[in-house]
Amino acid sequence: MSVNSLDAKIAASNSYAPVNGLKMYYEIEGTGDLLVCIPPAFGYAGLNSYPALLQSHTVNTVDLQGHGRTADIPERPLPIEQYAKDVVRLLKYLGISKADLFGESYGGNTAAMIAVRYPEIVSRVVTCAATFGPPQIALNPLTTHSDQPPTADSRYIQFQRESYKKVAPDPDYWPHIFDKLRNIHWEGFSNEELASIKAPILIILGDCDFVRFETPLKPSISSPTPNWP
Repeated sequence: MSVNSLDAKIAASNSYAPVNGLKMYYEIEGTGDLLVCIPPAFGYAGLNSYPALLQSHTVNTVDLQGHGRTADIPERPLPIEQYAKDVVRLLKYLGISKADLFGESYGGNTAAMIAVRYPEIVSRVVTCAATFGPPQIALNPLTTHSDQPPTADSRYIQFQRESYKKVAPDPDYWPHIFDKLRNIHWEGFSNEELASIKAPILIILGDCDFVRFETPLKPSISSPTPNWP
């Protein structure tokens, strides 16, 4: 199945797929060329809507491991590389040979990782608020530093906490998935990996976002280590 053809049975569905030990949840809606949406940390299918995209694309939104309706595998870590493997395996399960990718934050990291490691299935890539380098140079300390490390019960994480509990297979698992996501060790891509991307890629950043709009050439020793994914 290519980016420009989608079987009618799959074109509008909400279901689970057996993916690398997961029961991976996904939603497909809309009409047109296929666009795979990969949500950010704590995001999931249905949390955000894309009405404009649905008019021109068939949008396949996935719930990554431990996100939304996809249960976590407690003993398995959450590296970006594993996210990429899971999304690719889902596409193969659905018979999709090539697709456009859109990812936000960690979802953007995942989309770029797929473009690096699985170029044959990628047509185009768009990332939003993704980090391509290690946190000490990729993140903005003005918006990520806090005097107290965040916890699963922090007030400013209330939206993500309440949203998770609405759809998660086990709402009480929230503290565990919060800690796993907060402790993801992501050091970004090498220059060689980024240069290897063959697909057209659009990188979107906000000038007041948690990701630096302009990245310094070298890590700043005095910059605090961010504690937010």
